[in-house]
Amino acid sequence: MQAGTVVGNLAGVISVRPEEVEIIAELKAGSEEAFSWLIATYHQPIYSVIARTLQNPTDAPDVTQDVFIKVFRGISGFHGESSLRTWMYRIALHEALNQRRWWSRHCRKEVTIEAETGRSADGHPLFIKDTLVDDNESPFDLAAHAEIRARVEAELREIAEPFRMVLILRDIEGLAYDEIAEILNINLGTVKSRLMRGRAQIKARLAPFAEAAAKRPSSSARNPVSSVACLVKEAQ
Repeated sequence: MQAGTVVGNLAGVISVRPEEVEIIAELKAGSEEAFSWLIATYHQPIYSVIARTLQNPTDAPDVTQDVFIKVFRGISGFHGESSLRTWMYRIALHEALNQRRWWSRHCRKEVTIEAETGRSADGHPLFIKDTLVDDNESPFDLAAHAEIRARVEAELREIAEPFRMVLILRDIEGLAYDEIAEILNINLGTVKSRLMRGRAQIKARLAPFAEAAAKRPSSSARNPVSSVACLVKEAQ
C-alpha cells in the first residue's frame, strides 16, 4: 500500500488512530483496494444504523449507497479531526435524517394489504397480501425469534428520536459512550441520560409483549428476556 507524504502529515493528528493513517492515505490517493476494504468493513454497521433511523427501512440500501458516495467524494477533505468511523457515522446519520424528513413530507401513505397490485396471466387479480404468504414451513424457533425482532424493530421506531438514536448506537451497534457523544456532538452525561430514558421507554413498550410471551407453552425457543439491551439486540 502507498502511504506517501500524507501518512507523515496524518501521523501527527491525535484524533486518528495509528492503524487508520495508512488506509486514509490510500483512500485519498484513490485506491480501489482501500475503498473495497472500507465498504466490506463498514457497509453492514452503516446500513444497520440507517435502516433503524428511517421511517421506511426499505430506503436503507439507497441511503447507504449515498453515504459511501459522499465518503468517496469527501475523503480528500477529511483532516482527522475525528476517527474515520466517527466521520462516516456522522455522514450516515445526516443522510438518514434528511431522508426521514423527506419521507415525512412526501411519502407518508398507508396501503392496505388488500390492495390490488395487478392481474395474473390468466386475468385473476393479484393482491399485496398474496406476496406476503410463505408456503414453506418454518421451525418454531425461527418464528419466535422473527416475532421478537419485528416487535422490537416496530417499537424502536416509536421511541422519540434523541433517545432512539442513542439506543441504536449503544445497544445495537455497541459503540462506546464517548464515541456516541462525538458522533452526536453532545456531552457524555447527555448520552447516558438519553440511553437511560430510551431504555425505560422501550422496556415499557415491550412489557405487554414480554408478559404475553412468557405465558405461552414452553418450547425450545427462549422466552423474551427482561433486559432491554438484550431485547433490542434481537433486532439485529
